[in-house]
Amino acid sequence: MSEGEREVLRLVTYLAPGLPLELFEAVAARLASTLGVATRLTSDATRSAPEPDGPDPFRSGEADVGFLCAPGFVWLAALRPPAVELVPAAFVFDDPRCAGRPVYFADLVAPRSWRGSSLADMRGARWVYNDPCSLSGYFSVLAALADLGVGPDFFRSVRAVGSHHAALEAIERGEADCAAIDSNTLLLERRRGVEHGVRVIESFGPFPVQPVVVRAGLARERKLAIASALLDMHVSTAGAAALARSGVRRFAPISAADYEPERGLLACAPRRSAPGGVAAAR
Repeated sequence: MSEGEREVLRLVTYLAPGLPLELFEAVAARLASTLGVATRLTSDATRSAPEPDGPDPFRSGEADVGFLCAPGFVWLAALRPPAVELVPAAFVFDDPRCAGRPVYFADLVAPRSWRGSSLADMRGARWVYNDPCSLSGYFSVLAALADLGVGPDFFRSVRAVGSHHAALEAIERGEADCAAIDSNTLLLERRRGVEHGVRVIESFGPFPVQPVVVRAGLARERKLAIASALLDMHVSTAGAAALARSGVRRFAPISAADYEPERGLLACAPRRSAPGGVAAAR
C-alpha cells in the first residue's frame, strides 16, 4: 500500500474544550505510532455526544473512534444494530477522589458569596448547563433533583450555554447562580490558576469516566489493537508525559457493565429541552 493509500483511522472527540484538545491529539498520535496507520482527529464542540434521534458519524461510517459523554454511548449502543461498541480502556485522571479508578464527578458550583451548602438550598436559583447530552452538566442535576422529589422548575430559570467553560463564565459574570461542572474541567482550570469566582457546593458521583468507543463495524482485530495501545500508553516515558499534561495518569480496563447505572440514571431523568435551547457557541 502506498503512502497515498495508507489506512486512515478517523477519530472524533465531543469532549473538548471541557477536556483539553491536546489530550485527544496525544491519543491520536499514540494510535498512529502503535498501529502503524495514519490518524485524523476532528472535534465537535457543539455537543457532548450525538443525540439519540439525530445523525452520528458512526452509523454513517465517517468516524472509527470516538470520545464522548456516557449518555451518547448508552444511546448509540442501544440502537439495533448498535452504532458503537465500548473500547475497554478508559481515562484515569489524577484527581485524588478517583483513587486510581476510571471515574469522575459532577461538581455543583455557585458564586463564592452563595450561602447555601447543597442543591436543596438552591430553590429559585438560575441554573445553567453545557448541553442536554452531558452526564456531568445536565443529567447529574436532573437525577439529584429527582432525589429531592422536584424537577427543573425548582429553579427560577434553566438555560443551556454550550460548554462547561461557558457555564463557569456565566456565573462569574453574574448571569447565573449554579452549574454542575465536569470535575476534571474544574481541576484543570484551577491548576491553571483560574478560579472563576466559584466554590463547590456539592459533588455528584462518582460516575464512570467518559467512554472511548469504536464504530461497531470496525474489524475486531483493530478494536483489540486500539484497546491494547491505550492500556499501554503510560508505560513509555513519552506516553506518560503526554497524558500527564492533561491531568491523566493512565488508561485502565473498563466494561460496558460499568455504565449500567448511567442507563438507569437516564431512564429516571429523560432528556428534555430546557427554556432557551442549547447555545451554538462553545
